[in-house]
Amino acid sequence: MAEIKSHEFEGFLERSARNYRLFVIYGPDRGLVSERATSLAGRTGVALDDPFSLIKLDIGDLQRDQGRLLDEAGAIGLFGGDKLIWIRGAANEKYLVDSLQVLSANMPDGTFVLIEGGDLKKGSLLRKAAETARTVMAIPCYADDARALNGLIDSELSSAGLGITPDARQALLELIGGDRIASRNELRKLALYCRGKSTIEEHHVTEIIGDASAISVDDAVDAVLSGNPSSFLHAMQKIISSKTAVFVVIQACLKQFQLLDAMKTEMEEKRLSAAQVMQTLGRHLHFRRKPIIEQALRTWSAEAVAREANRLQAAILQTRKRASLEDSIALQSLLSTTLQSARR
Repeated sequence: MAEIKSHEFEGFLERSARNYRLFVIYGPDRGLVSERATSLAGRTGVALDDPFSLIKLDIGDLQRDQGRLLDEAGAIGLFGGDKLIWIRGAANEKYLVDSLQVLSANMPDGTFVLIEGGDLKKGSLLRKAAETARTVMAIPCYADDARALNGLIDSELSSAGLGITPDARQALLELIGGDRIASRNELRKLALYCRGKSTIEEHHVTEIIGDASAISVDDAVDAVLSGNPSSFLHAMQKIISSKTAVFVVIQACLKQFQLLDAMKTEMEEKRLSAAQVMQTLGRHLHFRRKPIIEQALRTWSAEAVAREANRLQAAILQTRKRASLEDSIALQSLLSTTLQSARR
């Protein structure tokens, strides 16, 4: 088993990263996932400005050609040297998990693979495959706590030659923290705004910093299931302002409806109540979310759940075909589902 805790990453990067060639970086903080993947890419020694050495793939590329990861890993470079295969947007695709297991058992020399995943739950296919293989390093990325945020503030402001008052720091801590890249960008914006000053005051923070506080995709999904348009739009506004991809929300919503579909099937086949099926298929859910899911089981019919899951799946396909309209398609589809929930 090869995995580290989220807070152990910096030490791992300095001391042990070069001992591995397969990495799965995952978690709810997409900015931190991206930042850590970039740091690991720099440690591989691969020329990141060379298109023959760096192969960047989206999960959509693998959906169209499910054996491509193995083909790319086994291919011999035109000019030799090490190469890095960098995959983004992974979830729990079985073909990706199968390829990862093959590579973990027999990794070609001179090849590195970085896989960026989303918020993988414990026991999910991709996370389990990474955590149980000795040659794969699983790296979780959770939202920064107060200690990590203070360290980020000190790092960014000291590099700009700025100090900060205790009141300004407290105000800052309340406005950042949902996404590492969004938080870092807000801090750099603040440093630029206060350029020429020696100390940042509280009024500087309130004048220039937006709300990049903790964002949970679950909040948006729960608003959809609860049929609460105002809560949904508020959650989406925070997600969009943090630079988090709207696609993550519609993907999470689809997974929730797929779970509801499985639960409804279980209820009908075994004649179970919503509360009973929650004790089996819903035992992994956070306690705060369980009442919302249980209520959805009571109000949505099996046919309606299946129909909505198919509609969301079709919407995701459209976001892939029409990338320029991805946000609009996702928002429209999610709002439609929210209104369907409200009617029930």
